[in-house]
Amino acid sequence: MKGKVWKFKNNVDTDVIIPARYLNTSDPGELAKHCMEDINLNFAKKVKKGDIIVAEENFGCGSSREHAPISIKASGIACIVAKSFARIFYRNSFNIGLPLFECKETDKIKEGDIIEVNISTGEIKNISTGETFQALPIPPFMQELVNLGGLESYAKKLSKEI
Repeated sequence: MKGKVWKFKNNVDTDVIIPARYLNTSDPGELAKHCMEDINLNFAKKVKKGDIIVAEENFGCGSSREHAPISIKASGIACIVAKSFARIFYRNSFNIGLPLFECKETDKIKEGDIIEVNISTGEIKNISTGETFQALPIPPFMQELVNLGGLESYAKKLSKEI
């Protein structure tokens, strides 16, 4: 995955990712229109398919709403790199096929940088600066969830194999 960085700080909670006033729909396209608008009003208008969110500590804290990772994925974001994630957000993201990478050096990545993330190894290359960082690799099972588009597709695949 290779894309432009959208940078966020610590403790980005699910209420900021997708404000509660938009939770009257579960349509991914509609949710994407309002993704991150309370923290960056231009995010939904300017994000491009393949862009990458980079954040600091505790990304996705707050309520357990699945709408948050759905809105991010539907906006076109390819993956999220952060120092740490709220556990329920982490699992919800993989359940819908949105890969997350834990990397302690996100403070060295800036808004607008172009980075490349290797899903198999967890290696992150900052194309803009030439630096390389190591995220925790995603376990093979979780990689398969991402490759199939999430838990629902994975379950369908398993049911056909039985």
